[in-house]
Amino acid sequence: MAARPSNLPGTARRTRSTRVRALLGGAACTLAVVGTIAVVVPDASAAASTLGAAAAQSGRYFGTAIAAGRLNDSTYTNIAGREFNMVTAENEMKPDATEPNRGQFNFSSGDQIYNWATARGMKVRGHTLAWHSQQPGWMQSLSGSSLRQAMIDHINGVMAHYRGKLAYWDVVNEAFNEDGSRRNSNLQNTGNDWIEVAFRTARNADPSVKLCYNDYNIENWSYGKTQGVYNMIRDFKSRGVPIDCVGLQTHFTGGSSLPSSFQTTLSNFAALGVDVALTEVDVTNASTSQYAGLTQACVNVPRCVGITVWGVRDSDSWRSGESPLLFDGGGNKKGAYNSVLNVLNSASPTPTGTATASPTGSPTASPTTSPTASPTTGTARRIVGAQSGRCIDVPNGSTSNGTRVQLYDCNGQSNQSWTYTSGRQLTILGSLCLDAAGSGNGAAIQTYSCNGQSNQQWNVNSNGSITSVQSGRCLDVWSTSNGAQVQLWDCSGQANQRFSLS
Repeated sequence: MAARPSNLPGTARRTRSTRVRALLGGAACTLAVVGTIAVVVPDASAAASTLGAAAAQSGRYFGTAIAAGRLNDSTYTNIAGREFNMVTAENEMKPDATEPNRGQFNFSSGDQIYNWATARGMKVRGHTLAWHSQQPGWMQSLSGSSLRQAMIDHINGVMAHYRGKLAYWDVVNEAFNEDGSRRNSNLQNTGNDWIEVAFRTARNADPSVKLCYNDYNIENWSYGKTQGVYNMIRDFKSRGVPIDCVGLQTHFTGGSSLPSSFQTTLSNFAALGVDVALTEVDVTNASTSQYAGLTQACVNVPRCVGITVWGVRDSDSWRSGESPLLFDGGGNKKGAYNSVLNVLNSASPTPTGTATASPTGSPTASPTTSPTASPTTGTARRIVGAQSGRCIDVPNGSTSNGTRVQLYDCNGQSNQSWTYTSGRQLTILGSLCLDAAGSGNGAAIQTYSCNGQSNQQWNVNSNGSITSVQSGRCLDVWSTSNGAQVQLWDCSGQANQRFSLS
């Protein structure tokens, strides 16, 4: 074990061997207010009852890490299937699991998790493609150009199998030292451009998935490691290296706390033009204030797309002795669960004037960036898909109840002219409303006589999503062509779920 600097509290890390590493510094957090992060009690009448549904109200997700070996545990799967809408494979998509022998891939365990999740309407985050740890033995024996080629082949092989299926990929994991320098790994020794090569390879392998860099101890804005990762992302964005998101693992341990600069860190990364996500959250003794604070920081930053806790119950955690999750070993909700749910339910579906931070770290007040924020009620607008540039259209201007809406070239006619009302309805052609013909994934979106019910109420969110008040799911299209039908689906933040009212 390496010596830990005396002024930094400790942290743990989830791998097959336990390690202790230096953690970022931060001011102690004993209240439900962290720095400028204030926890707001939601309106109970509008509250969702599960984490995933509550997060979806503001266009976000709330996920968990799943282990294939626990999928035969009914308590485990009942909680996971009920509470979460995003899944990360705990170990089953890492290099040693997916390519145990060079050129021979094994996706059985990864597919087991993928199939379980998608059968329940959940999205999946891939974790991870290039990492100095959990490499198969054959990869560890390589170096130089041979290792570089093996990395490229591994990325291509794994991403080809999951092409078009995942919402995110952690392309590179944990490549920095605590001081912000590059980790001296076998991958780093292939050349300083190895991370860039990994991301360019990944983009070519799957143009549709969001590509992420993931690391721990990058929550404190003033910490050296945070600055090292930030500078790399800034460089990548300036040179057109394909990167879409940054994952902050957010492991907090005994003696450490949520740093007062956490929201500033999220805002500064987002200001570079990438999404941010909290990817492996666990907190010693499930501190209610820390869980509430980290959740509030995320919902305060429009480009914070979601939160994932690293496990379902305390007994499933790699840090099980520290009781760090939202459910105890018996599957019971803990106080931290309620604190997180309350914050998620308090999130505005159309935040405006959100406190963000400039790239220099100084908090500033800025307007919401999405063109869909706070649409003026009573004004007729087109609903234009960000991916397709086409409009949500009522075929042939039909006024029959149950007419399914579609994408079609924008034409400015009345069958594409929607009005957002003070009751959160989207009306068209007189007395017809945009209507969800169900609440599950794949439910048809149609027009129907307005009745004021929740399946005809919609939140128009700052991230471009339009979510059903009834289900929390997003308007979604799986094609960009004329005639593509609109459906409900779990929110993923991808372009096929983003629209502008113009």
